[in-house]
Amino acid sequence: MKKSILNIALTTILATSAMVSTSASAVEGLSANVAATSNYLWRGLEQTNGDSAISGGIDYAADSGFYVGTWASNASWADGMTYELDFYAGFGGAISEDVSYDVGFIYYAYPDETTGDADFSEVYGSISFQALTLGVSVLTSGEGADAGDTIYASADYAIALQNDAEVNLHIGSYSGDWLAEDSIDYGVSISKSGFTFGASATDLDGAAGDVKVYVAYAIDIDL
Repeated sequence: MKKSILNIALTTILATSAMVSTSASAVEGLSANVAATSNYLWRGLEQTNGDSAISGGIDYAADSGFYVGTWASNASWADGMTYELDFYAGFGGAISEDVSYDVGFIYYAYPDETTGDADFSEVYGSISFQALTLGVSVLTSGEGADAGDTIYASADYAIALQNDAEVNLHIGSYSGDWLAEDSIDYGVSISKSGFTFGASATDLDGAAGDVKVYVAYAIDIDL
């Protein structure tokens, strides 16, 4: 579940690791990413039952602002599930020097999940005002669901520190009647040189609402 908002990648996944670029032989616009995290969290919820996760993806971005990509990670939140495979495409650009936007579509696939009803898709959009990013994702398909049945809205704020580190603050709100309960999730993380240390929680009852701490490392590689 890489992208509720493109620049999270993850978000939130993650949802939410910083990237560091590494030079390589160039194919214009093509890049890859690899990451490891001690706990794969998406919108405040564990995707690997608290275990670590390894992920990676390939992206193509054109000068026009169009991009397309795919991303995979181990995942185990449903019966028989061992991995997640995402496909996405979108368009982003700058409105002014301080304002940018991103809109797109993402499909979340779980090929080996036994019930066959875990796959779903969303359209998403975000607008960034310098350090503040506001985003929304709307369900477009899911087993037994109609388009628009769930909505996830979020706000993320990045604070640059003098030592080249960055603190990220996150809040999100999930509402609807497909798969999950209505919830609010909160997160804070600090990132530097590809390393991220963070904490996340939700307002759900039980273990799903507990504070979860994670450490992650990610790199972006030009191909």
